Order: sequence, then C-alpha cells, then structure tokens
Amino acid sequence: MHTILKEIGRLGLVPVIVIEDAANAIPLSKALIEGGLPVAEVTFRTKAAKESIEKISKEFPEMLLGAGTVLSTDQVKSAVDAGAKYIVSPGLNPKVVEYCLANEIPITPGIATPSEIERALEFGLDVVKYFPAEPLGGLNYLKAVSAPYGDLKFIPTGGISEANLLSYLKYSKILACGGSWMVKGDLIAANDFAKIKAMTSAAVELVKQRDQK
Repeated sequence: MHTILKEIGRLGLVPVIVIEDAANAIPLSKALIEGGLPVAEVTFRTKAAKESIEKISKEFPEMLLGAGTVLSTDQVKSAVDAGAKYIVSPGLNPKVVEYCLANEIPITPGIATPSEIERALEFGLDVVKYFPAEPLGGLNYLKAVSAPYGDLKFIPTGGISEANLLSYLKYSKILACGGSWMVKGDLIAANDFAKIKAMTSAAVELVKQRDQK
C-alpha cells in the first residue's frame, strides 16, 4: 500500500471539501489542521478547485491533499500539477486508473459492485472508494460485497456522518471514511472556520474510539 494511503488509514477520516471560492482554501485548511486532520479531498466539481489545491499545497505542503471527483486523465494532470498528492474518482474509469498507476499516483476509484471490485483487483489496487456508501446499502451491503475479497480495503464515502462513522471504522476492511459534515458549504460560505475546527476536533475524538475495545 502506498505510504499516503497508509497515512490516510492512520488518520481514519478524510474531509471531502467543495470550495466555491479559492479565497476560502487557506483558512479552511488551517481549521482542519488545527482541528487535528491534516488531510483533505478537494472535489474537482468547481471552477475554484485547481486554484484552491495550488494555494493549499503551497501554504501547507505537509497536508495530505488529494483531488476528488476526477473524471479524466486531463483532470488528473491538472490536479497533480496543482499539488494534489492522490486522486479519488466516483467510479472506476480504466483510463484514469491506468494513467495514475503508470505515473505512480495513488488512486482510489469508486466501486459499487463485485464486478467493479474485481476490475480494481485486476489493476492491482489494494484500496478502493465505496461510493455512494449509504444509498448503496451502507455497512451491511459493504460487509456482504467485500466478504470474498481478502485484504482489499475500502474508503466509504457518501452519507457518512458523526452518527455512523464509528460503526464503519470498526469494520476491519475499512481503511478510512470520507465525510463532509464538518466542512459543509454553508459553514464555508459563512467563514465559520472556528466551527469547522471544533467539528473537526470532535470527529478526531470519534476516530480515536476506533481501536478501543
């Protein structure tokens, strides 16, 4: 497993952030770091995504900064050029996966079915994104669909909250979870970075319970 993915597993939670205004990138990242989560997946859904990644990577080079919702090899190139250290996609696009593997870029593509899991295994991947987690059937579905697949690890994203985070993390095949409840758009738009920091700290405390008996 790539060292970046191992570190994500240690942290246990990846804030999935949608940045509409690149001016918010630095204070948002600062709130996450001070809250105890030096990691983020910036979704490529907005025009501000690339500039936001550039700003964050320059200001906080130690941050585990990834690009999400990556749908093409051109977006991979753009994200990596901006400073992204790993790539996340909602589905398993063979061209995107092949490009990332050829260029030694960590990639976690999204899967929803056994066929997609087996495609990921054919590529030699050891971590995939389980998306959209809750609409697909949540933890019960994941336990059923992952059972035949040995050591493959999953990062559930989609519908993860403080209410179900711990139940996911306690399942042995889960590396980490992706969540956005602590970085909601209304909090970012309101520049309420103090609340984002507080909610991030609370989430980190939840993650710490993962290894408790």
